[in-house]
Amino acid sequence: MDNFFDALKMLGEENSVETELLIEKVKSAMLKAAKRAYPHSEDRIRVEIDPATKKFAMYIVQEIIEDEPIDENEINIATARAIDPNAVLGGTILKEIDISSLGRMAALSAKQSIKGDLREINREQVLEKFQQKEHDCITARVSQIEPGRGTVTVVYEDSELYLFRNEQIPGETLAEGKDVKVYITGILNKTKKPIVKISRTAKELVKRLFETEVPEIYDGIVEIKSISREAGSRTKMAVWSKDENVDAIGACIGPKRSRITAVVNELNGEKIDIIPWSENPREFIAKALAPAEVVKTVITSVEEKTCTVVVPNNQLSLAIGNKGQNAKLAAKLTGYKIDIKPQTNALTGEPAEELAEDYPDALLNKADEVVDEVVEEITEIVEEAAVESVEAVEETAAEAEAVEE
Repeated sequence: MDNFFDALKMLGEENSVETELLIEKVKSAMLKAAKRAYPHSEDRIRVEIDPATKKFAMYIVQEIIEDEPIDENEINIATARAIDPNAVLGGTILKEIDISSLGRMAALSAKQSIKGDLREINREQVLEKFQQKEHDCITARVSQIEPGRGTVTVVYEDSELYLFRNEQIPGETLAEGKDVKVYITGILNKTKKPIVKISRTAKELVKRLFETEVPEIYDGIVEIKSISREAGSRTKMAVWSKDENVDAIGACIGPKRSRITAVVNELNGEKIDIIPWSENPREFIAKALAPAEVVKTVITSVEEKTCTVVVPNNQLSLAIGNKGQNAKLAAKLTGYKIDIKPQTNALTGEPAEELAEDYPDALLNKADEVVDEVVEEITEIVEEAAVESVEAVEETAAEAEAVEE
């Protein structure tokens, strides 16, 4: 029986389950198994498991009677007193059940029941531990790196989580025993076996890291308006301050660049551009293309969110970026499709400084001119018609006077 309690302890440690709770689950499983073997004694079966004394026993509670017993639920008074001299009529006595007599099917049933209980306990533990941390950042420790596939196993509060290769920062090498910050993107299969999905490539990880490093963000004074990211390469983050006395960009960078450096180091050296957010889309788009300078931004469609940006000829490649990265990140940050053109031969071929400040406004102005012309023409036609009408009335009146004379 010592082996049973050793196995029970090991089972509890492996599944992070308290021994008392595990004992209750084993009792419940053994009761179900015994009730199948002794269907007529369903309400009279007792299970006793005591890890302190290492006692594991099952009993049938027998009623002490004067006559011959009709089943295992009863015992004759003489037989009872041979077991316990203090036995009395109408009382009860415990008859120990030989656990091995339950049979193979009962044992398998108990085993499956215990496994099911453990799964449910694990499910509840996972949800309790991670439900409040969903869409948040946690610090876990790397415990194993799978060769070949590259899946990294991390441990957080005795729970193993899996960081798959596509969720790892490209070019980053993680080491066993190293603490690493990961973002919980979601919890799948909550009603059965929960799966906690984690990532180091999610743009939300950057936001959480800045919230940790920048008190002004945590306190709500500085707000992160939007983020675009190509993990392992570059991130653009637009920030805005609710307090005009607080510099949003300066707060994120920190004294001697300490705050932004801490985030960059956590992200394996990833470059981070802090952009000032603006309600004016032209201004916001121009800032989003940093480090490139922008001569002019033309919103070509407000509804479709498209624009054309004019940059100095020598800034064109910088604005577009390596493999179009800078332009793509700026587009994701602002939500606009950005067409970048050099300062000369942009849009209509005219120099950028002579272009309308806002293309749709120019179209509206042109439309207003056309409407004004049409209204003017209609007015002239109406006035001419009115004059002709008056002249006709005068002629008719003159003719009538001549006839009367």
